[in-house]
Amino acid sequence: MSDGERRLAAIVYTDIVGYTALSQKSESLAIQLLEMHRSMVRPFFTKHNGREVKTIGDAFLVEFASALEAVRCAFDIQQSMHEMNLGRSPEKLIQLRIGVHVGDVIHSQNDVYGDAVNVASRIYPLAMPGGICVSRQVYDHIRNKFEFPIASLGAKELKNVAEPIEVFKVALPWEHEESGATSTLDPRRIAVLPFVSMSPDPNDEYFADGLTEELITRISLVKGLEVIARTSAMNYKKKEKNASQIGRELKVGTLLEGSVRKAGSRIRVSAQLINANTEGHLWAQNYDRNLEDIFEVQSSVAENVAGALKLKLLDEEKERIRGAGPRNPQAYTEYLRGLYFAHRAGEDAARKSVYHFERAIELEPNYPAAMAWLGLSYAALGYVGYEPMDKMYAMGKELISRALKLDEANPEAHFNMANQAFYLEGDWAKAEREFKRALELNPNFREAHSNYAAILASLGRSDEAITEVEKALQLDPLSAGSHNTAGAIYQLAGRYSEALEHHERAMEMDPDLAHTNYGLTLLAMGRVEEGVHELEKALSVGRSSFEKSNLGYAYAVAGRREDALRIVQELKSAPNRGSVSYGLAQVYAGLGQKEEAINWLEEAETEHDIFTFPMLNIEPFFRSLHAEPSFIALVKRLGLEIHTPVQS
Repeated sequence: MSDGERRLAAIVYTDIVGYTALSQKSESLAIQLLEMHRSMVRPFFTKHNGREVKTIGDAFLVEFASALEAVRCAFDIQQSMHEMNLGRSPEKLIQLRIGVHVGDVIHSQNDVYGDAVNVASRIYPLAMPGGICVSRQVYDHIRNKFEFPIASLGAKELKNVAEPIEVFKVALPWEHEESGATSTLDPRRIAVLPFVSMSPDPNDEYFADGLTEELITRISLVKGLEVIARTSAMNYKKKEKNASQIGRELKVGTLLEGSVRKAGSRIRVSAQLINANTEGHLWAQNYDRNLEDIFEVQSSVAENVAGALKLKLLDEEKERIRGAGPRNPQAYTEYLRGLYFAHRAGEDAARKSVYHFERAIELEPNYPAAMAWLGLSYAALGYVGYEPMDKMYAMGKELISRALKLDEANPEAHFNMANQAFYLEGDWAKAEREFKRALELNPNFREAHSNYAAILASLGRSDEAITEVEKALQLDPLSAGSHNTAGAIYQLAGRYSEALEHHERAMEMDPDLAHTNYGLTLLAMGRVEEGVHELEKALSVGRSSFEKSNLGYAYAVAGRREDALRIVQELKSAPNRGSVSYGLAQVYAGLGQKEEAINWLEEAETEHDIFTFPMLNIEPFFRSLHAEPSFIALVKRLGLEIHTPVQS
């Protein structure tokens, strides 16, 4: 095929799970396993008429003329790996993720480019270790021709791909064999799966998502239950997986699933509780109600879940579970719309969430849940620099105070109060008190566990911080954000290999998310060039002052002084959006200009424009300043002590 010629081809992309972390632990073992992997898989390329295009570190890029041959090759590779791994010790396992896509490719100098390559490289992280994921285009080619079942994982938005692509999972026969050997899953660990919208109006999807979140909140109030967080549960939206498979993936013994149909002021909710160990039904019920009765439905579902799992509710628990919502049904629908946008990224979604929460409060002035969430949305606008932080802080603080006067038992309000006390007021005792209260009210509050971990890390209580962040991971195991936060806490504790593992897991789930923390961990380990590379990736995705200042610091540490000074000038000329002063201090510290760095930190202290300020006593950026009297004085003014972790 001549250079520049375009044609349709199937592309297979393979990648070894956890290879970077393994390299850090034992480079010699990593190289040994890499060579073993290459010698095992290459014969399958030839067997199925594939052409090895190139290796990319531990990954293979292979071209096939036929989608069926590509998938059969992927299957044979995973089968051989499965058989090889049997009986091997955990540190010597070789597990691959494989992605397959069919699309246009362009040949150039023995390499290939184009749609098929881009999509295949984005699909493979969606596969489980030892698994295969294929695109809708591949599925259409091999349907009714391939020997094993293929199940849809739903439409996925992939980086640099214009439209969402439906992704499918190949069901491998040994997965069922392995599931039979697992121990019984804890029935009191439960996941509320996304309720399916059966409404005639597709714009009512927000209602099903909101009902799911409200049920998670209500069921979290049942003492004795460990409830999976929304982020991980929503991974199963529009996914066709059986109860036992979801149970294994989330390590839950019970699933709540159902559907909701909204037509005008009438709703129909169908709910069923399933034993993930046996796939048997524990309880099921249909509710036909008016919209204003939705809170009664939610309470009934929560109480029936407790009853089916043989948990006795105290009167005070029943009272909280039955807590009344707003009297105005339209206020509630605005609240659910606000929740829908609050969980989506970007400025447009953040502003829409604010709009709908404000509308809910206009319709129902004494609506504490809407006030608490509006306070969180204001904070989100200020945190990323869409609005001035001091303005958002003042508006949010007033709302939270009003919400707590109306409902002292609102965990979101206490969570918001804790964040403001920690990040903006520097009141560590108040922040810890409020986080503890939020977790007392809702022990399944994943975000509260994660943010409380940050306080504990800042106070030098690393072991307690790690305990909290591990609790967050138990509640939200499929969340890229949870793994990214865990990696950051492990990094601040000096436990770098564990930090890398969590950052890699986060990037497997969301390729754009964890480059910043991953790069900072590599820098802290002395792997400077790798760290710079990751932080350059982070800037290409985020392009905020946070990513820019981190990269400027990395350039400084790498000895790229001119590049670091270029970043300094860009930060100085940027509008005040985000933590510019703090970021300038980072870069100057990396350049060894200690006095300038401290001057900018003192400037940041007066501006209150930063969320990361309470961490400066443990951040690796400023370790060169630890002996400087003016830095020590600044840390003391914040009520903190300097902590330097011991690497492990």
